[in-house]
Amino acid sequence: MRALYQAADRIEAQLLHDLLDRHLIRTVILGDALSGAAGELPLDLYPTLWLIDDDDRERAEAVLARFLREGLGGHPTPAWTCPRCGERVEAGFALCWNCATPYPE
Repeated sequence: MRALYQAADRIEAQLLHDLLDRHLIRTVILGDALSGAAGELPLDLYPTLWLIDDDDRERAEAVLARFLREGLGGHPTPAWTCPRCGERVEAGFALCWNCATPYPE
């Protein structure tokens, strides 16, 4: 098992965990419960995605790189309807807020 990505918060960690799971890449989130101790612990309290199978590292890094590139404005998205769950997603979001399905290419 190896650390793959340190998320900004629990929500980002869960979205990325779900996204990787849809690509059949198994991860676990560690450290997400430590944020309740912020101010009391001199630790880096951000949740971290850990890769279960080291053989998935290249694919996982590619999926994350694509997400981060699109999420940072590399390819802005219009408002769209999720093809999986039918929810309306506001412009600029590359993942469905309800089920974490990526924007359809």
